[in-house]
Amino acid sequence: MATVNIRRDISDPFYRYKMEKLQSKIEGKGNGIKTVVVNLNSVAQSLSRPPAYVIKYFGFELGAQANAKPTDDRWIINGAHDAGKLQDYLDGFISKFVLCKKCKNPETDVIIKDEKITLDCKACGQRCDVDPRLKLSTFIVRNNPKGGKKEKKDKKARREAKKEKSQSNGDHDASPGDSNGSENGDENDDDALEANSDDEIVRQAKGIEPEEEIKDDDWAVDFSEAAVKARAKDLPDDLKRSLVLEDADDDEADGPSAYEQLGSWIIESAEKAGDVAKVSDIDIYKKAKEFGIESKHKTVAVLAQSIFDAKIVKQIEDRAPLLKKMITSERHEKAFLGGTERFVGQDHPALITQVPAILLGYYQNDLVSEETLKAWGAKASKKYVDISTSKKVRKSAQPFLEWLENAESEDESDEDSE
Repeated sequence: MATVNIRRDISDPFYRYKMEKLQSKIEGKGNGIKTVVVNLNSVAQSLSRPPAYVIKYFGFELGAQANAKPTDDRWIINGAHDAGKLQDYLDGFISKFVLCKKCKNPETDVIIKDEKITLDCKACGQRCDVDPRLKLSTFIVRNNPKGGKKEKKDKKARREAKKEKSQSNGDHDASPGDSNGSENGDENDDDALEANSDDEIVRQAKGIEPEEEIKDDDWAVDFSEAAVKARAKDLPDDLKRSLVLEDADDDEADGPSAYEQLGSWIIESAEKAGDVAKVSDIDIYKKAKEFGIESKHKTVAVLAQSIFDAKIVKQIEDRAPLLKKMITSERHEKAFLGGTERFVGQDHPALITQVPAILLGYYQNDLVSEETLKAWGAKASKKYVDISTSKKVRKSAQPFLEWLENAESEDESDEDSE
């Protein structure tokens, strides 16, 4: 599935916020002609907004009727509208209802209070109001299914009631991670996390209820890289010299990072040479050193996304000398796998089926250790891609992971027989 930057005015291929390109299908004839937005659910999920908001925005902008409550996830707009036209209108929706007005970052939550819509930015902490005169603003306020604290209290009360009912019926077989005794949890709970995700595993281990989870964003101190760098600048010079801040690069906050510049340079060089394989390892290392990031773990994540193409399985051995020089710790190995996950899962989904062969190439060329591979395959993570994509990549990796496990068992058996 082709992806585009959420902010299409940014052409950087390493811009972290991506979404699927809108796909539409025109059905019917004459007065009954209509447009079905095929992948609206996926696009809306990338924007962290209900698909009903997006479809109604299209309807208001196009002056056409749009069904905001379909029973079969067929998001329909009356009339014939091509995907390119809808993508242009989506830019308007993103600008007005998604992006932070200060930092232009899409990491915002919608807060509705006293019939006023506020965007709460998790990146810079800014809160900005949405224009209440917009037609969609009225729709959002009137169709706010989530009642904030009241709804959370209601959900918690319902869970407690189910738990008491379960206990009174003598049901002691509930799974440790499920308070209501259901194997899969409450399927209707909007706050339920994907199975096997990092967050869910932490919750189960700690026995934390979903609504009672303490989120990183709720802490009073901002530990983002930008905030750490900003605080570091305010330290006395003698204290600065005594500290080594993790990943405290000297990149300007307003410009592209050194990692983005390295990735863009590799891609541009590959286009000029006609093949990414023609961009030499020596030039890549020199460029990374020029940016001062040749030893950083994030650098190998960028390399995983930029020094390969569709022939990645055959290219691994040729790139192994460069990668061995730059992958120097377990953290580097994890970052390299994360970059690979984004390369195949987000940038080149057609390559997901080749994940076992890719991991085998990494393993045979001593780029990633057996322990790191097993730990990576044990659970999905949303650090580099969305959780569903992460699961797809790991599901595809299962044949290799099983082979790795069996190979180890065979080695142990051979040792015992001796």
